[in-house]
Amino acid sequence: MARELQVLNALDVAKTQWYHFTAIIIAGMGFFTDAYDLFCISLVTKLLGRIYYHVDGAEKPGILPPNVSAAVNGVAFCGTLSGQLFFGWLGDKMGRKKVYGMTLMLMVICSIASGLSFSRDAKAVMSTLCFFRFWLGFGIGGDYPLSATIMSEYANKKTRGAFIAAVFAMQGFGILTGGIFAIIISSAFKARFDAPAYQVDALASTVPQADYVWRIIVMVGALPAALTYYWRMKMPETARYTALVAKNAKQAATDMSRVLQVDLEAEEQKVEQLTEDKSNQFGLFTKKFLHRHGLHLLGTTTTWFLLDIAFYSQNLFQKDIFSAIGWIPKAQTMNAIDEVYRIARAQTLIALCSTVPGYWFTVAFIDRIGRFAIQLMGFFFMTVFMFALAIPYNHWTHKDNRIGFVVMYSLTFFFANFGPNATTFVVPAEIFPARLRSTCHGISAASGKLGAIVGAFGFLYLAQDQDKAKADAGYPAGIGVKNSLLVLGVVNFFGMVFTFLVPESKGKSLEEMSGENETDEGSVPNAEPRSHNRTVPAV
Repeated sequence: MARELQVLNALDVAKTQWYHFTAIIIAGMGFFTDAYDLFCISLVTKLLGRIYYHVDGAEKPGILPPNVSAAVNGVAFCGTLSGQLFFGWLGDKMGRKKVYGMTLMLMVICSIASGLSFSRDAKAVMSTLCFFRFWLGFGIGGDYPLSATIMSEYANKKTRGAFIAAVFAMQGFGILTGGIFAIIISSAFKARFDAPAYQVDALASTVPQADYVWRIIVMVGALPAALTYYWRMKMPETARYTALVAKNAKQAATDMSRVLQVDLEAEEQKVEQLTEDKSNQFGLFTKKFLHRHGLHLLGTTTTWFLLDIAFYSQNLFQKDIFSAIGWIPKAQTMNAIDEVYRIARAQTLIALCSTVPGYWFTVAFIDRIGRFAIQLMGFFFMTVFMFALAIPYNHWTHKDNRIGFVVMYSLTFFFANFGPNATTFVVPAEIFPARLRSTCHGISAASGKLGAIVGAFGFLYLAQDQDKAKADAGYPAGIGVKNSLLVLGVVNFFGMVFTFLVPESKGKSLEEMSGENETDEGSVPNAEPRSHNRTVPAV
């Protein structure tokens, strides 16, 4: 027998209102900051190598040693993974709103501190940079389960997928803004402090002022997060947490009456019946959870893990791929600031043409064709385009074919974002019970970041040339870019396979998906949607 709370039903059937868009902006600016902070480091790693690891008389500019490069690129992901697990769990224990402010302040403080890694000594700068980027990642990690859960619990059934996807889509603008800002800063410094190319004068090619460039780019990530802190603290706790977890029917009705601008009844007796029902009291490590949601959690964790191996290795190391095909000139033909400009320009073009549009295609279609179809389609096309790049790889390296390579590479980004990169974020916020929703989303997201770590660390070594003499200084021989792309194609294929474990949540209420409004022990969650007119109220 199904029982529904009036306050939750009111949220499910509410027309799209201003508070929905306010919630998208407030939660979305956190993701804007997340993406900016995570990906801006890829714009400046080459510059860091030139500044702190210059070798007199070397044929090529200085680059970060393998262990330092892996740490700088990957340490934020380690922090993010930890933050997703910790803040996901804390969000279910303390409430979404209380924990939301903590994550934001941590992001603001650590963004600024990352750029203030004072010293001219390479070891000191890299150590402090990695330290603060770990804690920056820790704060970013908390934003994943909390933003997704808050948006899912505020949204209506009809457009919930689009609203959650819109929050996540702010990542695209964060990546785009990072590239644009790096172009502006590098252009300004290049105009003011002109320098010869490395092959003309190695020492003079990196002006002392270049040290400010990376610091400014890293620190600016604190601004959007700081600007939205006040509004995050003004948002009321979600009704689903207040009613179903905190068991405070009166507060839930009061908060949502103000948000929806309607009168709602505080159904204290019904809340008590729902929350005291033993069939809805199982924990995460129980047979009941395993029976109801075990395969769902396996599906959300594996697909996010496999997606992020491909997505983050592509994003973080696209500069290396562009260099390999000659789209970015050889490092020795540029000065330090010009190299930042060229890398930022390439990343911005990819973001503008494929990353951002892909996110918003998902927003437009997710509530029409469903999460499952979009995720399956995305993995399929990512697989196809990866193999299309990898198998005739030598063809793409010829100068006349480079634009074709970039177009194909952009399409893999487009279908990652109009596909699993968005849906793996949306689905875990919809299919688990309220008291475990943030925790399960955090586990799923942490699995994704584990994939990102594999991509960030693994691809760094795998993509090196098979000839040790042609590999970057300090790196062992790898399997080459071609074979690395083949590996990513196989990873995407398995993502398509594991998508079949993930249920479709289009058009269903959160309680319907999780089975929380079911009182009958024998009832099966995720059954076909019930008509509200046929629901029998509890007596």
